Amino acid sequence: MYGGWGWRPYVPVAERRREGQQAAAKMMKKGEKISPIKVDGRTIAKTFWGKAWCDHLESFSDYANRLPRGRTYVRNGSVIHLQIEEGKVVALVQGSELYKIAIDIKSVDQKKWKAISERCSGEVGSVIELMQGKLSSQVMKTITDQNDGLFPKPKEISLNCSCPDSAYLCKHLAAVMYGIGSRLDKEPDLLFKLRNVDHMELISKANIKTSGKGASKSKALEGQDLSDLFDIDLESGDGEVKFEKANSKKAKVGAKLLKGKASTKAKRKVKNVTAIKTKVVAAKKKKPKKR
Repeated sequence: MYGGWGWRPYVPVAERRREGQQAAAKMMKKGEKISPIKVDGRTIAKTFWGKAWCDHLESFSDYANRLPRGRTYVRNGSVIHLQIEEGKVVALVQGSELYKIAIDIKSVDQKKWKAISERCSGEVGSVIELMQGKLSSQVMKTITDQNDGLFPKPKEISLNCSCPDSAYLCKHLAAVMYGIGSRLDKEPDLLFKLRNVDHMELISKANIKTSGKGASKSKALEGQDLSDLFDIDLESGDGEVKFEKANSKKAKVGAKLLKGKASTKAKRKVKNVTAIKTKVVAAKKKKPKKR
């Protein structure tokens, strides 16, 4: 019987959702940033990274009995806040009460990360390919390997929930674990942040291998349509280089990259802009001479 301890009384889903929305509204009113997990339909994760995380989670028998309730909770919007940091995930889950979640995840062992990088060497062509999960079967197998891949094993995960459930993985924690997969759908780079490694090392490995073969341009941008990437027209009718969509965010980024005024963050997204500048110069040379 509930009297300040033990099991809380059951709260219907609609009521939990309403209470969760109220709690989130109060926090936002105080100026706190809220990042809820919103799942459309029954599919929690739809992209390579999100699915890979959930598949990895479900591969461990330690979690098997508690995961179904977690899926239900994350689908009905009970995870009202989830933030991924280096080696840590903090979250709020609305159950019978609002519960605080703290999940600590150890950084990837440096020897393991070096081995992963070596096995992926030359296989990851660009940041875009990596983030979209457009990888070769070899890279996917390397990254998702249950023992030697990028995802953490149960012994590397420390779980804590403020609810009274004494189980190692309560339904609130399970909901957050699935919520991580949903968040990786939209922000896959957070996986590398969580494991405290730099995903650009996988790209630089590819660039080094390419340049070692005497390639004339960076593989980081090879095969990409730069016009589509930055909403720019590298060659207009009179041979001038113009940015057709002046108000486009991508076009502005492209312009700054070409002028060398881009932020460090933007440069990281497209680490080598030499290929872009080369195309621009070539386009300008095509401009007809005045007679």
